[in-house]
Amino acid sequence: MAEFKCYLKKYRQFAEMTQEELANRVNVRRETIIRLEAGKYNPSLKLAIDISRVVKTPIEDIFVFGE
Repeated sequence: MAEFKCYLKKYRQFAEMTQEELANRVNVRRETIIRLEAGKYNPSLKLAIDISRVVKTPIEDIFVFGE
């Protein structure tokens, strides 16, 4: 199974946003952002795109699937 790494926390902090602010902008609960940042949740494509747009970072820089 491919390893999932999430660099969301880094890019969220670069954007100077709290978890709550990001969650509100992408219409999810803060707990979803917490689980994403911990690498315990794989986002849907729509959520990944929404997050990418909000933090102004390419999806492939935020969410990385290794071999």
